[in-house]
Amino acid sequence: MEKVTYQIPAIHCGHCTHTIKMELEELDGVKNVIADLASKQVEVEFEDPATVEEIIGTLREINYPPETIG
Repeated sequence: MEKVTYQIPAIHCGHCTHTIKMELEELDGVKNVIADLASKQVEVEFEDPATVEEIIGTLREINYPPETIG
């Protein structure tokens, strides 16, 4: 199981965090998503077949591109 944290400046409200959580949880292999409005961070726990590239691609597709990856 891998864990990555993304800084997402486009998070502005609870709807943003809800959308991110719902979209990422639909990806095969994503086990947990924590989206925090106050810090504008999203933490994703995942395993195969999910990949970092797929997660970033999904975030970009839904207009929440990550600024930095930790």
